[in-house]
Amino acid sequence: MRLLKCYLIKNNNWSDGRRITPRGVMVHSTGANNPTLRRYVQPAPGQEGYDGLMAAIGRNLYNNHWNTPKPDGYNVCVHGFIGLLADGSVAAVQTLPWETRGWHCGGQANNTHIGFEICEDGLDDPAYFAAVYREAAELTAYLCELYGLDPLADGVVICHAEGARRGWASQHSDVENWFPRRGRTMDDFRREVKKIMEEDEEMTDQQKEALFEEFKSRLTGRDIAEKLNAYLAPQEPPEWARALLQEAVDMGLTDGTQPMRYVPRFEAALMARAAAKASKDGQEVNE
Repeated sequence: MRLLKCYLIKNNNWSDGRRITPRGVMVHSTGANNPTLRRYVQPAPGQEGYDGLMAAIGRNLYNNHWNTPKPDGYNVCVHGFIGLLADGSVAAVQTLPWETRGWHCGGQANNTHIGFEICEDGLDDPAYFAAVYREAAELTAYLCELYGLDPLADGVVICHAEGARRGWASQHSDVENWFPRRGRTMDDFRREVKKIMEEDEEMTDQQKEALFEEFKSRLTGRDIAEKLNAYLAPQEPPEWARALLQEAVDMGLTDGTQPMRYVPRFEAALMARAAAKASKDGQEVNE
């Protein structure tokens, strides 16, 4: 898998601010005959890595990409795209932090699933399909490993059409409009994801070390924070702290969700301020 990062910082979804704890992955395809990543992904002027990203992705001459507030007039955004780079090779591009609540399916799966789009071509090129299918499976395996998900479990790895049948997404046919033309189903895709994950488990220590070093070289501070939160979010506080935590919730100091998640200094300061104000208000009542 080749994974680039070009966050869509001008898209309204970026500033929405809501977060999720990923429970699954939803696979989409674009429904338009344009396999190039530049159709959808462009860095904003002044964005970190602008020159390198523009060289890799290529320039969108029509300015109809998704790094705008409302692409094509809609509030839509996904966590990533898979398609062709400027040099004609296939790659994946992450466009939102994985734990940002995306606007990719028009339903409740936005609250639970990471969603990415595969750029469609004319649906008639077996070589292109094979390349993006494999890239999508590798990306999905990576996300399942990152968040401890079983791709064969019910409802974990689904496409938009499957989400629609479950009542989790709007009425779209992707990727069932494409995969069967090339002799593939979502069941095949899920098995491919599982196979990749099992192959990863069989890597030698040397292979794992080399992969880890490459992975570290690509990490940003935001990546580290995301991965730390992904690990901490499902954890429960120690038994001795639970009653005290409930008191804090009752006082309005915290909402009590994800109690093991790390706390930035500004959040700690706001909680301390709220506690001090509550204490002061209580003293004034007693006086």
